[in-house]
Amino acid sequence: GMPAMGYYMAAPEKMDMKMLNLAAGYSFTDDFFAGVMAMYLDLSMPMRFNPMMCMMTGRNGFTMRSRGWGDTMLMAKYRLFADEPLVPSREASLFFGLSIPTGSISKRNTTHPVPMRRKELLPYTMQLGTGTWDPTLGVLYQRASSPWWWGINARYTTRLGKNRRGWAFGDLAEVDGYLMFQPHYAFVVYGEAIGTWQGKLKGEADEAKSGASGHAVQGNPNSPYATPLWDPAFSGRTRLEMALGLQWQPRPLVIVDFMVKQPVYERVSGIQMRTGPSFMLTFYLEVPTSKSVRALSHTPADEALGF
Repeated sequence: GMPAMGYYMAAPEKMDMKMLNLAAGYSFTDDFFAGVMAMYLDLSMPMRFNPMMCMMTGRNGFTMRSRGWGDTMLMAKYRLFADEPLVPSREASLFFGLSIPTGSISKRNTTHPVPMRRKELLPYTMQLGTGTWDPTLGVLYQRASSPWWWGINARYTTRLGKNRRGWAFGDLAEVDGYLMFQPHYAFVVYGEAIGTWQGKLKGEADEAKSGASGHAVQGNPNSPYATPLWDPAFSGRTRLEMALGLQWQPRPLVIVDFMVKQPVYERVSGIQMRTGPSFMLTFYLEVPTSKSVRALSHTPADEALGF
């Protein structure tokens, strides 16, 4: 409908995310591991125009796009206790993470069919980074009784202030539990339940503000708020996802992992798209140093799959 009547000029139909993660880590001791992960993102979001915009542009909509390197994650794991150092049956660890704001928060709406709107910022979820330093603290617990493994992990991520454009994503809490079964030394199948709570967005982007109040309004057709993607009230969600995965060890110290994940419950705040299914393919390579216990024997019976 018409913005002056409280409707939007464009609304999202869906969002697709392709992500490539490159990670490397080193175990300094049996109890302490540290690593770094870089992320490359390719984001697209088809937008549907209202009738007025369809007439003006001669199109039903357009697709927002952004791609590039995202934020960089530093991570560390410290094992609090284990009943056996190499393949423990009980283990508890602390997880520490820090997201460094290397991803852009200034991507522009360059694919819009109206030239004057191509200089606008893309909305929050289409930016490549958070723009904030985001520490994470977690607790990890695992039990094993071959050929079974199970565990539960809890993590909390907060934002240290707002970014240079005046906003920050909401805090993030995650709890997941998993059950793994090893029917063969080279294969592990697993199931996982992941609960996520995402807080509402804090603040408002500087270039989204307009009017005497200093805040953009939905009824202004010249404002980015002509789409619901810019409204901080339309952020935050609670979600439960179920995942199934398969790990394959083609040779010792090499693991290929494939996982499919599907939400089974989700509650969002305001007008938002719900989360769809996701797929992840992971390749692990372990390189034991001469000081590692795992460097002494590489027979298949000595290698253990799992986390």
